[in-house]
Amino acid sequence: MFGNMIMKTLGALVLTVMLAGNALAADHTVRIKGMKFQPANLSVAAGDTVTFVNDDSAPHTATAKDGSFNTPRLGKGNTAQIKISKSGSFDYFCAVHPGMKGKIVSN
Repeated sequence: MFGNMIMKTLGALVLTVMLAGNALAADHTVRIKGMKFQPANLSVAAGDTVTFVNDDSAPHTATAKDGSFNTPRLGKGNTAQIKISKSGSFDYFCAVHPGMKGKIVSN
């Protein structure tokens, strides 16, 4: 009986920790408009998700210089999500228009 109580308590604790970890992750949006990433600089936490939304008529990508992420070519109205899985600074650009640049900093 005592063993079952410990197992139930541990199970509840594990579930609580898992749910708390999921609750801490946030979603961010970067809009692509006027041939710019908006915001151009974004601060996130490791585990957060970033959604890129193309509001331009031209196609765009969000391609990390270090190769850690690369969205497909996004047409007008298309979106793509990336997950920032580690801490660091990630410079990115549009592979179609390399003059378009942004940065994501994760702590």
